[in-house]
Amino acid sequence: MHVGVLGAGIVGLATAWQLSQRGFEVSVIDRAAPGAGASGGNGAQLSYSYVQPLADPSIWKQLPKLLFSPTSPLKLRPQLDPLQWRWGLAFLAACNANTSRQTTARLLALAAESRGAFEAMLAELGPDCDFSATGKLVLYASGASLEGARRQLELQRAMGSQQRLLTPEECIAVEPALAAYRTQMAGAIHTPSECAADCLKLCVALESALRARGVRFLLDCEVQGFDRRGDRVAAVRTSAGDLEADAFVMALGTASHRLGRQLGAYLPVYPLKGYSITVEVDPSEAAAPRVSVTDSARKVVFARIGSRLRVAGMAELVGHDASIPATRIETLAAATRAVFPHAGRLDDLHPWTGMRPATPTGVPIIGRLDGAPANMLFNTGHGALGFTLAFGSAERVTRALAAVA
Repeated sequence: MHVGVLGAGIVGLATAWQLSQRGFEVSVIDRAAPGAGASGGNGAQLSYSYVQPLADPSIWKQLPKLLFSPTSPLKLRPQLDPLQWRWGLAFLAACNANTSRQTTARLLALAAESRGAFEAMLAELGPDCDFSATGKLVLYASGASLEGARRQLELQRAMGSQQRLLTPEECIAVEPALAAYRTQMAGAIHTPSECAADCLKLCVALESALRARGVRFLLDCEVQGFDRRGDRVAAVRTSAGDLEADAFVMALGTASHRLGRQLGAYLPVYPLKGYSITVEVDPSEAAAPRVSVTDSARKVVFARIGSRLRVAGMAELVGHDASIPATRIETLAAATRAVFPHAGRLDDLHPWTGMRPATPTGVPIIGRLDGAPANMLFNTGHGALGFTLAFGSAERVTRALAAVA
């Protein structure tokens, strides 16, 4: 069976990898280079055991700040966009304890599958992607936020996650580079099994390996529409001509909504804009972190990738705006100076922005959809967990195709 994979971000490439592993003939289409979209400068964390969804009851108290504060790490700016309003209302409806609990369970199950598939890929391919397995600390600034984290920890622990609550002193014992931040921490959640890697470098390695296996890549190639015949897609229409295949997988991130509508399917996927900087670290002992760190108050993550520190954060619902405001980059630089003042020089920041494809609940859309052609499967809507969940969702799509091949 020949499968056309639409999208060469980490989700599309993971899908192509899993399909290739099962013996499918694969073609990959993308309008840019592999990893050039939301995958390229992401937070670099592989968060398999700590998956707290953005749609959480705490959002209601934050709503005025989300709407009006210019400095909020989470930002919602209403626009004349029916999708934004429909998505936003569904998101607010998901901000309740029951939905958050159900989403956590679904994400943890998918993350566990993804860890297994990712580790199998690492063992076989051995990619140069600055992979590390040094664990993660999620920092909390107040006793109230730490108590909320404790409840999330107990929920995730009941679902199989191995985590523990740490005092500030214990945090510094795990990650000495946090010593200067001691007075700003009420405590943290420590997940020793979490990992990190450079997603862009992995995308490049996967492309090379897939080409060597005979996978065809059509890059700089825009998906423009579909040749639909009855209940099937016969071909994808692209700027380079038609691509015929037996089945297709749409892994086009935020573009999935628009193209899904052409096929008669509603995909509640909206861009969740984020930013990152990447700096060279000071090699001195305890200057820069080895353990991945998330500052929950600032909504900023720090991940060591080789000799660099990736600092990423913010979540903005502002539409498809690819601009990079200097204030947002300065916020990330300021967070780095505050949390890790000796990490390295901040004179070359490599600023980046990406549009994470998010669903209202945070659960990605995987497989077939009502109203869409039977041979079009979807793999999109992973939000901020795209890197973490990519290989698990790819495995699910591959199983679905293998069952009918």
